[in-house]
Amino acid sequence: MPATSTAPSDRRVTGTRTGKALLVLIVVLCGVTLALGYSNKARCAGPPYDSAGRSLAFGALKNRDVCYSDIQFLWLGRDIDEHVFPYVHGGITAGGQLFGGTVEYPVLTGVLMWAGAIGAHDDAAYLAHSALLLAGFGLITAWMLGWLSGVRALLWSLGPPLVLYAFHNWDLPVVATTVGAVFVMAAGRGGLRTRSVIAAVLLGIGVCLKLYPGLLVAPLALYVLVGGTDGRELPASVRGRYDVRGALAAVAAAVATTVAINLPFAVAGARGWWASFTFQSDRAVDITTNSIWYWGLRPLFADTPSAQASFQHVVDIASPLLVILGCLLALALGWHRFRREGSYPWIAVGGAMLCAFLLLHKVDSPQYMLWLLPFFVLVRVPWPVVTVYLLADLSLGIGLFRYFDALQRGNGHATGLEQLVWFGVWGRAACLVILFVLFTVRRPAVTTAAWSREPAASVT
Repeated sequence: MPATSTAPSDRRVTGTRTGKALLVLIVVLCGVTLALGYSNKARCAGPPYDSAGRSLAFGALKNRDVCYSDIQFLWLGRDIDEHVFPYVHGGITAGGQLFGGTVEYPVLTGVLMWAGAIGAHDDAAYLAHSALLLAGFGLITAWMLGWLSGVRALLWSLGPPLVLYAFHNWDLPVVATTVGAVFVMAAGRGGLRTRSVIAAVLLGIGVCLKLYPGLLVAPLALYVLVGGTDGRELPASVRGRYDVRGALAAVAAAVATTVAINLPFAVAGARGWWASFTFQSDRAVDITTNSIWYWGLRPLFADTPSAQASFQHVVDIASPLLVILGCLLALALGWHRFRREGSYPWIAVGGAMLCAFLLLHKVDSPQYMLWLLPFFVLVRVPWPVVTVYLLADLSLGIGLFRYFDALQRGNGHATGLEQLVWFGVWGRAACLVILFVLFTVRRPAVTTAAWSREPAASVT
C-alpha cells in the first residue's frame, strides 16, 4: 500500500494564485516575443517573387541569416500554394514524394496548414497568415502557464525558443492542448473522472496535431486509477484502492477523440491519409534530423551505400524499440514513486516519457524544444539544467543553419560551426538523460496543483 500521506488538507485551487497584473505581464511579454519571432522569420520572405510565389531571397538568406521556417519552405511542394484541401486526393510516390495535398503531419496540422494559405498567393503572405493563426495558441499557453505557475511562466514568454521556433513549424497549437490538459486537471470543475476525461479529450486533439501528447495519456490514466493524490478523489462507488473504470474512461476518451477526428479523412481519402504515416516511417536519418543516431551511430558505419543502408535499418528497429522501453521504464518508475509516496506523479512521468522520445527518436527537430519548455515551467527543474539545455538549444538552433550555409558556400567556417552543432546535439542529449532521472527518480517540486490538488507552495 502507498505510504501514509502527511500532506495538508485538500484546498480548491483558484486563479488568484497568480496576481492579475503578473498574469497580464506574462501574456503581454509573450506577445512581444511572438512578434520578435515573426520578425525573425519574415526576414526571409518578401518581394520579388518567382512565378510560384516563392521569395527569390529565400534560398540565399534562410541559412545565412537563420530565418528559415518550414512554414515558408512548405508553401511549395505540398500543393499548399494551389489551396488543395489536405489528404483527400493525395498519396505518396514510390520515391517517397507526397502529392495531391497530403502533408507529413497529422490531420489537424494539415488543416491548419491549408487554412493559413486562404487568401495567400505568395510565401510571405502565407507566413504572415499562418503566424496570425498560430499566435493565439502561444498567448493562451502563456496565460495557462502563468495561472498555473506564476512568474516561472516567463520561461515560456521570454525564452529564446519562442523567438527561434514559434513560427518555425506548426507546434504552438499542440503545446496549447498539452498544457490545456494540465490546466483542466488543476483548475477544472467536477470530480477527478470528469476532469480527466476532458483532459484526455484535449490530449486526443493534440495527437491529431503532432502525436506526442499521446504519451501523457497513460500517466494521466494511472493518476486517475489511484484516485489522485493519496487516493483522496476515489469515487465513493469504488470498492478497493483502484478506480479502474475512471482510468479506462480517460483512455477511451483520448482514443475516441483521436479516432473521431481522423476517421473522416481516412474515409474520404485513405491513401492520402495513410501516406503521411508512410512518409514519417520511411524518413531517412540524415544531417537534417539532428539526432544522436546520426551524430553518434552513423560514423561507426562505412561510408558506402550498403553500409549506410544497414545503418538506416538498425535505426528503424532500434529507435522505436528504445523509445517504447524508455516510456515503459518511466511509467514503472512512476508507479514505484506512487507506492513509496502515495501519489502518481503524472506530470513528471509525462515529461520523462517526452524526454525518452526526444532522445531516442530518429528525428529531433529544433522546434521540439517548444514541446519540452512547458515542463520546465510546470516542474521546478534545477536552474543549471535549464540553463545548459537552453544554451545547447541555442547552439543547435543557430549553429545548424549557419553550418548548412557554410557547407553550401564551401567556406572555411564549416568545421567550427560543426562544433556548435555537436555541442547542441550532445548537450541536449545529456540534459534529457538528467531530466529523465529528475522526473522519475527524484521527487521534483511541481509548480502547479495539477499533481497534488494543493497550492504550489505546499508541494515539495
